[in-house]
Amino acid sequence: MTPDLSVEIAGVKFKNPILTASGTCGYGEELADLFSLSHLGGIVTKSITVEPREGHPPPRTAEADSGMLNAIGLANVGVDRFIDEKLRFLEKHDTVVVVNVAGARLQDYIDVCARLDDCPRADMVELNFSCPNVDWGMEIAKSPTRAEQAVREINKVFSRPVIAKLSPNVSDISEIARACEAGGAAAVSLINTLVGMAVDIDTRRPRLTNNTGGLSGPAIKPVALAMIHQVYGSVKTPVIGIGGVMTWRDAVEFFLCGASAVQIGTALFVESDAPVKITAGLKKYLSRNKIRNISELVGKLRKY
Repeated sequence: MTPDLSVEIAGVKFKNPILTASGTCGYGEELADLFSLSHLGGIVTKSITVEPREGHPPPRTAEADSGMLNAIGLANVGVDRFIDEKLRFLEKHDTVVVVNVAGARLQDYIDVCARLDDCPRADMVELNFSCPNVDWGMEIAKSPTRAEQAVREINKVFSRPVIAKLSPNVSDISEIARACEAGGAAAVSLINTLVGMAVDIDTRRPRLTNNTGGLSGPAIKPVALAMIHQVYGSVKTPVIGIGGVMTWRDAVEFFLCGASAVQIGTALFVESDAPVKITAGLKKYLSRNKIRNISELVGKLRKY
């Protein structure tokens, strides 16, 4: 039996459930020098804003125990250059393209998504409602009312599936997920990074110029699993899992807790071909356990 790794989310077919996480591989050009992007189920781009952004000054990344901190500040080329250059590059590759979108206000999200609607290979958008490294990053993430309104308005201008990316830095992530679903989100992705800090005891300064940053990697995996399990039981929309997926074993844990697909982020800084290795490991796991399709694992956690 040849296991089937393909998954379908909101009518979009992914050849496998392994995606990259926004901000961890630029616009795909860097990874394409190491392996064919066709090995990926999908690639999620850096956050795209209306105008180009330089982001925060360095240092803006720092190692942490079992993970890393970043405060990039949504540095990106802006939507015009993204469409003219980066999307043209991605169009050449046989993988689903998910464009992560950010903004300083709701109208920014609407403007970017309206532009992307004219680009057929922007297969989906992922709304960054949860970046902890910019002043406005949590305004929508913490408010069910604003989250629902934002998704609803963006659905008016973008005709393909809309994913809402959720923050763990809230009191009840399920409430936000339900609001996004009510607004018409085709899927939710979670979790974004947790707010963290690292300190240099010699200079007595934070290791990031933004003082705090987003903590990612294995350190946040237990939080991600718990929140994915919680949200999976609260909404009918598919859940895309993020947060410390380093190996195929990690991915299986995410599927069991309710994720239909996973995004790989920090692992790319350790092993650039981690998605390829994770996919190969999943195939062997399914074959060993006589599981025909990866979807048979989703939400099958056997709780005590």
